[in-house]
Amino acid sequence: MQRVPAHRILTLSLLAPLSLLTLGTGAHAQTAAKLTPVKLATISPLSGSISNLGAQVRNGAQLAVNEYRAQFRTLGFDLSLVAFDDQADPATGTAAARKIAADRQVLAVVGALNSGVTIPASAALSASHLAVVNSGSTANQVTDRGLKNVSRIVPRDDAQGPAGAAFLTGTLKARRVYVLNDKTAYGEGLAGEVEKTLKARGVKVLANEGTEEKSDFSGVIAKIKLQRPDAIYFGGVYNQVGVFLSQLRGAGVTVPVVGGDGLDSPELARVAGTGATNVYYTTVSAPLSALPAARAFAGSYRKAFGSDPQGFAAFAYDAARVALQGVLNAAKSNGGKVPSRTQVESAVRAGTYSGLLSGSVKFNAVGDRQSAKLYVMKLTGGKLSLSTSVNVTPRR
Repeated sequence: MQRVPAHRILTLSLLAPLSLLTLGTGAHAQTAAKLTPVKLATISPLSGSISNLGAQVRNGAQLAVNEYRAQFRTLGFDLSLVAFDDQADPATGTAAARKIAADRQVLAVVGALNSGVTIPASAALSASHLAVVNSGSTANQVTDRGLKNVSRIVPRDDAQGPAGAAFLTGTLKARRVYVLNDKTAYGEGLAGEVEKTLKARGVKVLANEGTEEKSDFSGVIAKIKLQRPDAIYFGGVYNQVGVFLSQLRGAGVTVPVVGGDGLDSPELARVAGTGATNVYYTTVSAPLSALPAARAFAGSYRKAFGSDPQGFAAFAYDAARVALQGVLNAAKSNGGKVPSRTQVESAVRAGTYSGLLSGSVKFNAVGDRQSAKLYVMKLTGGKLSLSTSVNVTPRR
């Protein structure tokens, strides 16, 4: 095989059919025995309060594996997916990363979902040079550490936070904002960026309060009512923020509540109940209606899993395609043989990927996507709609 230059554009075909979840038994099983096993791993919460989001990550990656399996077979490789449950817990995710590192058949990883898990898990994979393509973690530290094995296809907090702040001041015309965060790397980072941008725009930030409360927000709400903000920003996840919204509206506070992509789940409206109104959130995962190429993907997802995909599934699918194309590129550069993890690490970071559901991807020196979009969603009366979108670029 000829060596593929690092700068060459790698075209990912959207026309390749998405196969079934399994390739069957019989003749395939006999053939597979002659193939060299290679694996893509996922790390996401498959149990616990946000397991529905974690399942979207696993399922999106599975569809990409199904699609790429035939290309791997032509090189003599038997491609499969191995999914690990991190329970949205850093220690559990790091333990999963160590198990993945010990399996030499794993050549790349998609995950984790939560920034607080991605940061330690990807560090644990760094020594093994296992390429991580992240589809949902936005904390600046994910790429600010300069790890060669970590790349991501979604914008950073220092893009998402200012976008949320700009929406608060521009669209909502807020001049007094009460900021909350959930005391995680994700929530604190997002709230910190919002606070910084609001202050730079001359907006009064009444508080930036951290809370791990999950069931009784009466104390927080009492302080909010005394301060009388024009809007509230909550850097957190839907299961916590949904309860807050229910109690906030029940206490008669009707001002807009804005958050980040941690609110991006159909469960938010269910948890919030009648409180699911006048709510906005920025999200790195586009609604599928905003992705023109996603129609075939959505049909394949429904056929395979019996439910509708969310944006997190589409971005995990894209991340998996980047990872798998990186493996293929490294293999071709290695004379058609199974590449080393170091070769895959380099190939993933150097590639330019087109034809993805979310558009073209090219990474900068630290692994951030050079150009991406953020979407602002509106939740009113329990009904979700796209408010606007904005193009963003990383600061470095």
